[in-house]
Order: sequence, then structure tokens, then C-alpha cells
Amino acid sequence: DPLLLALPQPRAVVPADRSKDMAMAVEARLRQEKVKKFEDFVDRRLKPDLVNAIAQRDNLFQQQKTFLDLKKNIENLEKNGVTSMRSMVNLGSEVYMQAEVPDTKHIFVDIGLGFHVEFTWQEALQFISVREARQIDEYTHLIASIKAQIKLVCEGIRELLQFPAE
Repeated sequence: DPLLLALPQPRAVVPADRSKDMAMAVEARLRQEKVKKFEDFVDRRLKPDLVNAIAQRDNLFQQQKTFLDLKKNIENLEKNGVTSMRSMVNLGSEVYMQAEVPDTKHIFVDIGLGFHVEFTWQEALQFISVREARQIDEYTHLIASIKAQIKLVCEGIRELLQFPAE
């Protein structure tokens, strides 16, 4: 019948309160998914990066101790006017031998990646002081940056969960 086709089809009527509850439930689920993604980012990316940066900085502190020992030895050589010396050299696996150093005015310094550079005492002292300041600052800034990123993501999570600011 053509008259029946013109009539509007009946729809399921959802009470306004229920549709509002459904919208709030969908919004809460989406919010929880975002929170989960942020938490995963912090746990899988930022925290391991932070642990790695701290470990590298700690390793750098150990290297700095070695350079500080070298600095003290150079200063002692200068102070005592030592021009030649005998020393025990570790050949590996705690096997040592005596070595004669005929001229102590030039020393070889491990600059990293297996490379050694011949320096005078003053050049070695200058290299040590430049290296100390620059490397520790780099890692300190990197660690601070990662911590700031973690704090920013945590603040985003707090806002998503609608917790009051601390």
C-alpha cells in the first residue's frame, strides 16, 4: 500500500539518560585506552631510556676516575721532575712484566674506541679537563630531558583521569 510507505518507520527509543550514560561509557573507555598507551610509552620507551642514560653516565664517572688518576700521576711526575722510570705493565689476565720508560715527557692517552693519542703532559691535562666537563653535562641534560618527558606524560595521564593537580 503506497500510504504505508510514506509513514515514518518506528525507531527504538532510547531514554535521554541512557544515551548520556552510553556516551559517558564510550568516553571513559577511550580515555582508558589513551591512558594505557601513555603508560606503555613511559614503561617501554622512556624508563628504559632513562635507565640506559643513567648507566652511561655512571660508566662515564668511572672513566673520569681513571682520568683523575692519570691527572694526579702527571702532576706527580711534573712535581718530582721524573724524566724516566720503571713500571709494571699488565699484559692481560693479571700477567705483569717490568717496563722501562726512557722518556716520560710524552704519554699515550686512550681517547676511546681503542685509539691512543700521544700527548705532552700539558696537552694531556688540557684534554682531561675539557673531556670531564663536556661529557658529564651532556648526560646530565639527557637525563633531565627524559625525566621531564616522563613528568609531562604523567601529567597528561592525570588530566585524562581528571585527578586534581598535586
